[in-house]
Amino acid sequence: MASSSGSYGFESIHRPQQPAGIPTLPFWLTLRPYQEQAIANWFANNGRGTLKMATGSGKTITALAIAAKLYQAIQLQALIIICPYRHLVQQWARECRKFGITDPLLAFESLHQWQDHLSTQLYNVKLGHQPFLTVITTNATLITDGFQSLLPYFPKKTLIVGDEAHNLGARRLAASLPRNIGLRLALSATPERYFDEQGTDALLDYFGPVLEPEFTLKDAIAQGALVHYLYYPILVELTESETERYSELTTRIGRVMAMGEDPDENEGLAALLNQRARLVGAAANKLEALRAVMRSRLDTSHTLIYCGDGSVEDDTSAESQRQLEAVTRLLGRDLGYRVNTYTAETTLDEREDLRHQFETGELQGLVAIRCLDEGVDIPVIETAVILASSGNPRQFIQRRGRVLRPHPGKRRATIFDMIVLPPDLGRETLEVERNFLRKELTRFVEFADLADNAGEARSQLLDLQQRYGLLDL
Repeated sequence: MASSSGSYGFESIHRPQQPAGIPTLPFWLTLRPYQEQAIANWFANNGRGTLKMATGSGKTITALAIAAKLYQAIQLQALIIICPYRHLVQQWARECRKFGITDPLLAFESLHQWQDHLSTQLYNVKLGHQPFLTVITTNATLITDGFQSLLPYFPKKTLIVGDEAHNLGARRLAASLPRNIGLRLALSATPERYFDEQGTDALLDYFGPVLEPEFTLKDAIAQGALVHYLYYPILVELTESETERYSELTTRIGRVMAMGEDPDENEGLAALLNQRARLVGAAANKLEALRAVMRSRLDTSHTLIYCGDGSVEDDTSAESQRQLEAVTRLLGRDLGYRVNTYTAETTLDEREDLRHQFETGELQGLVAIRCLDEGVDIPVIETAVILASSGNPRQFIQRRGRVLRPHPGKRRATIFDMIVLPPDLGRETLEVERNFLRKELTRFVEFADLADNAGEARSQLLDLQQRYGLLDL
């Protein structure tokens, strides 16, 4: 039996006896060579560092193996795991139990549900009445006064793990990371923060540098940690009214850019770019393109449809919500494809039910906005239809990795990716369009190059590259 994170060999039929709650390497686990090397390099860097490893390559397993080896080496006393979302707390708890951490303390939601328990366990560890403490929390809980007040009481031999750690470079979160804890590990497929050098520096200053080996998506596919895939770019044109609005926004963007200001520091320009990204993200013709794709796939299952423009990290725009509803109507009512929605508003219990229905095929598809971008592990996904993406490389790297996780019987994944063709607005805005398209096409070309049908996928992008003089990509 194999997993995305290690190979499982049953050399021994008896599980060694270990005290409950202490991190222990499972007897059935054989780490992959790149995981062993990453662990060795983290120890060699004095217990600090950032692991830049592709989605699905076993970052969680690697982190828990580090905790187990630390316990063996120095009698580690405590483990803090910080996740961006509540559902990842539950996911980490499941993985922890495989490593002998039978009862991790889940510190999120109401303060009254965990603060007293954490305080008591810290006291027991200090007195030697409890050998080990594991607490799994969220970014939102980390910054609260209740959690911050207890951080000084963690023992010296504590390891802090930042999951999807790029989020922790945000100013308030970075300021909340405990300086009294010296053993630090960051996990992310994309630790570099998009358009935020200062935040990236803060993250790496705290956790430590990116360690070798960086394990890319190409590496993960080559070594069997992720499955191969087919990639189909779908070119979509704007409607007449969308073209008018797009032209108006592009002209205004061009005027602001001609003033020579730094785009990263111009809030007015950022607002215009966001408006245009939302317009593109919610382009009406994407629904017809989706209908054409799905009409011949009505007997398939395990399909994920990504909606949302992705241009606003912490909000679901009205355009995205309308698209979500329209897609659900099209698939469910018009085509009879059994789907449900999966959004930030979906409760944890509902998510588990949806996941079960999706895995068994009772639901053929999930229609999602953003919350499936980070950390959610549904390896049974075989097909993804991406209706909209931001220019943020983190988002598309994670989306692709999410679809490529191995699963028994899953030989290959399929990705349909919708690309909105910018309208021909004449020479006046050509340079603005080239800059916009260069970022977009870089993503699509990378998708195409690693696909099994690379030649076919690249040929679909060739006309667009020629039209805008972007053949160097």
